Amino acid sequence: MNDLHVVTGAGPVGWAVAEQLAEQGKHVRVLTRSGSGPEHSRVERRAVDVQDAARVREALSGAAAVFHCIHGSSYTADAWRAELPRAEQTVLAAAGEAGAVVVFPESLYSYSEPDRPMIEAGPRAARGGKLGVRTDLLRARDASPTNTVSVVAGDFFGPRVRNSHGGERMVAPVLAGKKLWVMGSADQPHSFTYVPDLAAAMIMSAQTPSLWNRVWHAPTGPAVTQRQLATAFAEAGGAAQPKIGAIPGWALRVMGLFSKDLGELGETLYQFQKPFVMDSAVSQAALGLHPTPLAEAAAATVAWWRNRG
Repeated sequence: MNDLHVVTGAGPVGWAVAEQLAEQGKHVRVLTRSGSGPEHSRVERRAVDVQDAARVREALSGAAAVFHCIHGSSYTADAWRAELPRAEQTVLAAAGEAGAVVVFPESLYSYSEPDRPMIEAGPRAARGGKLGVRTDLLRARDASPTNTVSVVAGDFFGPRVRNSHGGERMVAPVLAGKKLWVMGSADQPHSFTYVPDLAAAMIMSAQTPSLWNRVWHAPTGPAVTQRQLATAFAEAGGAAQPKIGAIPGWALRVMGLFSKDLGELGETLYQFQKPFVMDSAVSQAALGLHPTPLAEAAAATVAWWRNRG
């Protein structure tokens, strides 16, 4: 394969993908509006807005693979609908001209039967709000003549993960010995994906043409409760057993009347009120990858938080 691999976005997923590719000896080009990204001898950082078709076409020229890791400017259906489809079509068109495959990190939002374990062959037809946006994006990828791969993950945790249920809202209070407040229930099983495992799956799928034009699941360990995940962080950091309170649905809905951000979280409350579980066994076999054990992943997460001060 061509040595050039392009990553759009430098959030936790894009950053992990870029670092892993660089360590594999690839030439990595990271595109962000600010020109940010990992500092590495094999990483080239460019300030490019992915809505700018001409700049994107130039940046993707000669690439073997593109990892499209941007997210919306805000966590709202309106922002996603206004920004994400156009950006994806711009990248798909430019990648198609370059002959590159496009790999997308994907969420579980589009799965329309979440009451049962979600598998690669499961239905993805959720409607309305942010869930419907994800469904529409997957359908547009299917319709594109450009080769694509979508790698689905549960809620993120790991180094650089901040805005996530397993990110700053959980790790910071646990390490500080403060009471942790979680959404829904603290004791329902929920699938959490370690971001470096998602990055590894995205890279492997890009390098394996027989895996293209499919939806795969990132290697994800057994579902754990929010209490169990918080406890893993506490044990990794030598902190006290976390004290946890749960915000019930009715309270979240009331708070959502005064906070748009909390109102947006209410749309996915169902994911934390009862089991919300993904199965990655089929994908693990196809990719030849396995999830990082929880204790090891929690330790790396805590180390990153402490190293950043």
